[in-house]
Amino acid sequence: MSFIQSIIIAIVEGITEFLPVSSTGHMILASTLMKIQENDFVKTFEIFIQLGAIMAIVMLYAKKFLQSFSIYVKLGIAFIPTAVVGYIAYDFIKGYLFNSIVVAVSLIVGGIVLVLIDQKLTTKKSKVEVVEDISYKNSFFIGLIQCFSMIPGVSRAAATIIGGVFNGLDKKQATEFSFLLAVPTMIAASGYDLLKTPISFTSHEVVLLATGFVVAFFTAWLAVKVFLKIVENYGFKYFGYYRILVGAIFLLFFKF
Repeated sequence: MSFIQSIIIAIVEGITEFLPVSSTGHMILASTLMKIQENDFVKTFEIFIQLGAIMAIVMLYAKKFLQSFSIYVKLGIAFIPTAVVGYIAYDFIKGYLFNSIVVAVSLIVGGIVLVLIDQKLTTKKSKVEVVEDISYKNSFFIGLIQCFSMIPGVSRAAATIIGGVFNGLDKKQATEFSFLLAVPTMIAASGYDLLKTPISFTSHEVVLLATGFVVAFFTAWLAVKVFLKIVENYGFKYFGYYRILVGAIFLLFFKF
């Protein structure tokens, strides 16, 4: 992996991690286009820069984490299904589902769902005043739906946003809960991935990791702020259209 390639992958991660378009899917597709050879360092790099993106959420939502203890409990409950299913299915998912065709199909299917729920959201009112008031039961069901995001291309953000919409939240609250749930989910997933991946770096690779972390952090920070404004003004349908378009283009690319 070259220095320029590391920056491009980190930008892709930062922009897409919290948008309902699948960061993992986009990194797989970007790596395929740039012909980056998959090896232990590339796997570690893609995991490590996710932590940079997560730090952006921790900084942006520090007040919510500090003000409400109950949100920790609800996020913990929502995380349980993902932890259990992820632990059981880890080897199968990594071994059989991490390929460009699965990503492309998942992007299209998820895009169709986003377009459909966007119509539902035009008249939807939230059952709670603030996202912290979500019930423990609804938190758990959002966590169940998040399990679908283990399929590359589905998108963790898309799954949890859809889960939030169908569990009483409006579009802004569903998006915020998705951001908050990303913290325990991604820290645990990234940590587990790092434990399963051999780690031994050259000085050049250390520079790439540090650069990728910083780039992913600042890119994610900006992406989250822009994303919230887009959701409030336009909803999710354009992200759905984007997913369908990208998925279709890549299916054609791999076919021909």
